[in-house]
Order: sequence, then C-alpha cells, then structure tokens
Amino acid sequence: MKKKISLLLCTLMAVFALAGCSGSDAGVEYDQATIEEATEFLIAYCSSADDTTIEQWNSLSDEQLEIQMAQSGYPFTGDSFLGSMDAWQAGVEECGEYIGHGDFTYDASQTELSLTTTAEFADRDANLEIIYKTDVRGNLHLDSLTVSGIYSMSEILSKAGMNTLLGMGTVFVVLIIISVIISLLKYIPKLQEAFSRKNTKAQAAEVSAAAAPEPVQTAVPEAAPEPEPEDVTDDGELVAVIAAAIAASEEVPADGFIVRSIRRRKSNKWM
Repeated sequence: MKKKISLLLCTLMAVFALAGCSGSDAGVEYDQATIEEATEFLIAYCSSADDTTIEQWNSLSDEQLEIQMAQSGYPFTGDSFLGSMDAWQAGVEECGEYIGHGDFTYDASQTELSLTTTAEFADRDANLEIIYKTDVRGNLHLDSLTVSGIYSMSEILSKAGMNTLLGMGTVFVVLIIISVIISLLKYIPKLQEAFSRKNTKAQAAEVSAAAAPEPVQTAVPEAAPEPEPEDVTDDGELVAVIAAAIAASEEVPADGFIVRSIRRRKSNKWM
C-alpha cells in the first residue's frame, strides 16, 4: 500500500514538473540598449516635429519613406513612424506640451516587446506605450506608439456623467420626436379624404368636359363679288344717245359739241 502511494506521488510530481516546463516562456530576444536608444530617438523626434515636418514626411512616397527609415539605422517602418507622429500630436492636444518621462518597463512575449513609462505633460500626465513586433525574420520593428492621458477619479466621473447626460438627452429628444409624429398620424385620414375629394371633383370635371357636345360652327356665306363696271369708252351707240340727250336739254345741235369721255359719278350705283 505504501509503495502504491509513493508511486502515485512521484507520478503527480513528474506531471507538475512537465507542465511547468511546457508553460515557461522566455520571450523575444532583444538588445535593451538598442531598443531604448531607438525609443528615446522616437520620442525626441515626435516631440520636436511640427506640422510642416509632419506634412513633409506624409508627402514622401512609400519607396522614399522606406529608404529614409533604412538610412536612420533604427528598427522603424514608414507606416509605424508616421502613425507614431500622429499619435504623439493627438496626445499633445489632449495633455499639453511634452516635458519628460520616467524609466521604461519592458514586457516581452514570443512575438512582441512592450515598453511602458509615465510621461509628464503641461496639462496632465500620460502613459506612454511603445510596442515592437517581430517580422518574418525574427527581427524587432516598431509597431505603434500610444499616448494615454491619466485622469483623476473626479474627472473620470465627470466625463462619465456628461456622457450619460448626453446619451439620455439624445434618447429623450428622439422619444419626443416620435411622440409628435405619432400625434400627427390622426390627421392623415383627413388629408387623404380631402385629396380624394379633390381628385374626384377633378375627374368629374374632366368627364363632363369630355361628354359636352362640341359647338356647331355655321358657315357664313361669302358676299357675292360686285360686278365690275362695263367698259363703255368704245360703245358708240351709248355715246350717241348721251350726246342727243345733252343736245336736247341744252337746245343746241348735236354736232355743236364733241363727247370725248364718259365717267361714272361716285354717288351713282351701277346696276
């Protein structure tokens, strides 16, 4: 019995020892001096870069940016370097001008290395976190830089209360708008009825207009053209009759005058 118990204890000890060995993790290998130098350069450059400098960096092509990173000798990539400068500018807007930082704390895993420290800014302190990750060759390269402002408990509660008020206020405003819309729904049937009446009247007017007979147009007879006066300048008989009438009325012989032309007076009507 004692042998069985001792054998069981030995087995359990071996299992726990193997479990402890398999769970150990030495982390990624790195040169602390090199990483700290690169991180100090990154912080110093980001704190001194202005808007013009950042704009110049952003105007470079990807190839030019990678060449600049390779010439610097630091484990930076173009995207991570530009992202770090943008994150630093956002941190300055939140915490004020940069003053300094404390010692770094290193935390290594199998694929990345994290450096954390507390930095002092003009308005409030902030936590800095710089992360390096390994590439396919196992070399560390800068991945990101984060600036997180440190707020007091009263500031956190005040900010949380403001967010709560804004959220609740938005909800109440939306509910009021919905209630107003619901209260206006009772007018929709009346509006539909009014529109239907209007459409019915319009349709009735169109039907009556289509059914009405078209007015008969009576043809007005055209006036008969007046006959043109007959040309009597060459009518010898008419001239002789007129000459005889004139001679009789004047009591003169017919050969005592000569009729050269005959003209119709305007007051006379030609029958």
